[in-house]
Amino acid sequence: MAKVTTELGAPKLNKVTVIGLGLIGGSFAKAVKDLKLSKQVVGLDNNPTTQKIAIQNQVVDSIAENLYDACFEADLVLLAIPILAIEKLLLSLSSLNLKNTVLTDVGSVKGNIVNTLTALTPQLLPNFVPGHPIAGSERSGVEAADSQLFINHKVILTPTQETNKQAVQLVHLIWQALGANVELMSVKHHDEILAATSHLPHLLAFGLVDCLAKNNDNLDIFRYAAGGFRDFTRIAGSDPTMWHDIFLANKNAVLAVLDSYMEELQQLRIAMLEDNGSQLLDVFTRAKAARGHFNKILESRANMTHKANPVKDLTFIAKPTNKLSGRLQVPGDKSISHRSIIFGSLAEGTTTIEGFLEGEDALATLEAFKDMGVSIEGPKNGRVVIQGVGLQGLKAPTKTIYLGNSGTSMRLLAGLLSAQPFNSTLAGDHSLSKRPMNRVAKPLREMGAKIETGTEGNPPLTIEGNHSLKGMHYDMPMASAQVKSCMLLAGMYAEGKTSVTEPAPTRDHTERMLKGFGYPLDINGSTVTIKPNHKLTATSIHVPADISSAAFFLVAATIAEDADLTLTHVGINPTRTGIIDILKLMGANITLENQKEVGGEPVADIRVKSAKLKGIAIPEELVPLAIDEFPVLFIAASCAEGTTTLTGAAELRVKESDRIQVMADGLKTLGIQAEPTPDGIVIKGGRLGNGEVWSHADHRIAMSFVVASIRAQGEIRIRDCDNVATSFPNFIQLAQQCGINVVELK
Repeated sequence: MAKVTTELGAPKLNKVTVIGLGLIGGSFAKAVKDLKLSKQVVGLDNNPTTQKIAIQNQVVDSIAENLYDACFEADLVLLAIPILAIEKLLLSLSSLNLKNTVLTDVGSVKGNIVNTLTALTPQLLPNFVPGHPIAGSERSGVEAADSQLFINHKVILTPTQETNKQAVQLVHLIWQALGANVELMSVKHHDEILAATSHLPHLLAFGLVDCLAKNNDNLDIFRYAAGGFRDFTRIAGSDPTMWHDIFLANKNAVLAVLDSYMEELQQLRIAMLEDNGSQLLDVFTRAKAARGHFNKILESRANMTHKANPVKDLTFIAKPTNKLSGRLQVPGDKSISHRSIIFGSLAEGTTTIEGFLEGEDALATLEAFKDMGVSIEGPKNGRVVIQGVGLQGLKAPTKTIYLGNSGTSMRLLAGLLSAQPFNSTLAGDHSLSKRPMNRVAKPLREMGAKIETGTEGNPPLTIEGNHSLKGMHYDMPMASAQVKSCMLLAGMYAEGKTSVTEPAPTRDHTERMLKGFGYPLDINGSTVTIKPNHKLTATSIHVPADISSAAFFLVAATIAEDADLTLTHVGINPTRTGIIDILKLMGANITLENQKEVGGEPVADIRVKSAKLKGIAIPEELVPLAIDEFPVLFIAASCAEGTTTLTGAAELRVKESDRIQVMADGLKTLGIQAEPTPDGIVIKGGRLGNGEVWSHADHRIAMSFVVASIRAQGEIRIRDCDNVATSFPNFIQLAQQCGINVVELK
């Protein structure tokens, strides 16, 4: 046993190793590091992305290259990996010289670990202290690591008769130093208690949500569900793999309590069948009294942190900033993330995606294909694995496909589902329900599809299956990558060829990805043609960083007084670089470095420095290439000398909000002359003031006004910012990392 010095009861170690840097392992490592309980904190994890985040977020001091290096001369090794993986790891640990190393774990089942130790690696028993911190979060992964996660939470230790008392004392002291309330318990009693209080509730929550989701319209479930349903089923959002392991590892204890509960349910069922109100009342009264007793315990010592009420109005508070610097990698490209799910699902074979954007919009597409029978693993740290079903393999969804705020999901799926042999309905949230869908419904009807929309051409879309589509040529009345992609998806199934001519260039991710999956296309100038009777072959995709997300930092660094910022591995598809072209016309100092092609998409590091901007008349040919970036370009125009004029951008009025009017209103609040026109805006550069602006639940509006704060004369409060998570989940963290002065107010 290593000699351990203590200071005020807290251990002082030379080396602590954490194997498995998820939420619990990462939080333990970060807490030990922040509290300086060890001279070095070493991590070991087989996921390269997790390793990178752990170092970047200062969760650990270093990452070990292998198990030997991780454990060499360690005073304490914490095992924070899935329960069923521990058996294999224990065998590997038994081959190392760990006589002076204390081992402990964080699994919620203790019996299988102790049994494995006893049967296979008894030499490890004296220094192994089985442990279980009862703490957690609705977020997962190393990025959610929180050094305060264990404060006022219970940690149960279950030492055996063979466990060295000094080892137990060390583990007890270190958890205590992390703020936890440590208790000792037998292995058997622990597993029985957890089966009843944690494992069974999770099993019931998973089962209930799955049952309702398969047999009901999820729109109605979540639209009309009261708080009780939300609170009870919250835990069904936990990691499925982890709980799969737990139920198998603690099978006997869970089955025992499950059988008891099923007997109780059967008695309640009989009571209802027989109108036995007295029995029902007896059960409910006893349960209410018991719950009252539990509440008193829970109020004094909560086992889990849980926010009972969702955020209703997330506000950003942003203040002026002078210097911006560093290297950032923004999230994966949303457009490519959407399409990677679509084509991976329709391909034959297994498609692996790296860098997938885990925002709500792209996740809506992912969930839609799960609803149609596609097996999809992840996302986890941007990695998604899809078992493709082929072009004819989709199954009828058992419920309305709910797409949240994602217009891309709805328009692209409309084309695909029009060609399927089953009926489907696409719906979205309040914002999406206002957006025009006739632009895809009209040409699809001309191909033979039967689609019904709302009274004004808005969602929901009801699509009747079993209608053969006929190929056609479509001259798009306005440039739209979503409409073009919709038609190409339908064209894969239509009789004859389908061609689309666009009036101006739009993003071509669909065409590039079709070719990447081996589906032939003919591209002749502004016309793209597709024919049926081909197949998609699974492939690997690396999603580049999203230039639409990078746009906020491009403008931020341009308008800051002292900035030198590099955005890494950004997609620079020529159909998406309008933001760069426009900023350069205004005088921005932007250079592209390390240019290369990854998976058919050009990428580069973008370096941007401070520059004095001048107002310009934005060329209309660049408008389709920067349509999503105009809100933040309006901020650049506000900081430019002279007047900036935008025309030919009527599309901005039918995005998540009327982006022309909402931005004009916000800029006027901040003292900028901004006059909206039917298809654009006229902005006269000036001094940005301070005040309160509303994003109208539009993520790009919210983030744009955060950028505006850099040159503001005082604080800007941006209201209604919840939807930032739809496209840019870690925007605030990255903004703070490069020097922008912004915080969330909930």
